[in-house]
Amino acid sequence: MTRTDTNIRSVDFVWEQALSEASDAIAAEPLLGGLVHSSILHHASLENALAHRFAQKLASQEMGEQLLREIADQAYGEDLDLGQAARADIVAVFERDPACHRFLQPLLFFKGFQAVQAYRVSNWLWRKGRQDLAYFVQMRISEAFGVDIHPGARIGRGIMIDHAHSIVIGETAVVGDNVSMLHSVTLGGTGKEHHDRHPKIGNGVLIGAGAKVLGNIKVGHCSRIAAGSVVLEEVPPMKTVAGVPARIVGEAGCAQPSTMMDQLIGIRGPDA
Repeated sequence: MTRTDTNIRSVDFVWEQALSEASDAIAAEPLLGGLVHSSILHHASLENALAHRFAQKLASQEMGEQLLREIADQAYGEDLDLGQAARADIVAVFERDPACHRFLQPLLFFKGFQAVQAYRVSNWLWRKGRQDLAYFVQMRISEAFGVDIHPGARIGRGIMIDHAHSIVIGETAVVGDNVSMLHSVTLGGTGKEHHDRHPKIGNGVLIGAGAKVLGNIKVGHCSRIAAGSVVLEEVPPMKTVAGVPARIVGEAGCAQPSTMMDQLIGIRGPDA
């Protein structure tokens, strides 16, 4: 652990805020005491809490909670970036999702956040050469959360997946930092081709509900993909695309579409 990592953990405002909110939640609703204690207050760090939640949500008759907890603890212990990425994801959800009012909510209730954190463990396994175990975690994520992210995909920090139902992200997909997407998004291939076959999503991109981005194409930074679009060609930076197939319909509308979350597309009249 570097000195920087030590300083970050000693002033961990995300975890401290979650602890405070957890205590308030029990005071407001004592019936949630068991859940909140076991998931948040019982743990010494955010990493411990994430490992517990990973094991609890993905445990099954095929692999029990204890084994999964050991896997997650090892992942968070060896790769400090996993915990820092989770903190960035929590802040992203809090800042961008109008239904999120506390850091506690993603940790306990939001399957998009939980699926992304579980993916991060599967990706750690993949990078360690433990592909079969990574595939097992991918399967359980799909079964538990309705989200299918290949463990080989590369996903950055500050990710917000709202609602998260029916998300599909392929093996060679790359998702940059500070990306937001809504339910039923597919980052997929176009057939049975092998090797590098999935989209490359730049930083700060907003992908609307039901959008499909297919093939080894680049979506430029801070661009915006309208809901229901099918993107088959490269998208330049800071543009809005819409339609089937998607075409450029204007500028992105703001400097950082993924944080503004503005999905409305202005329609110009014939005299505009």
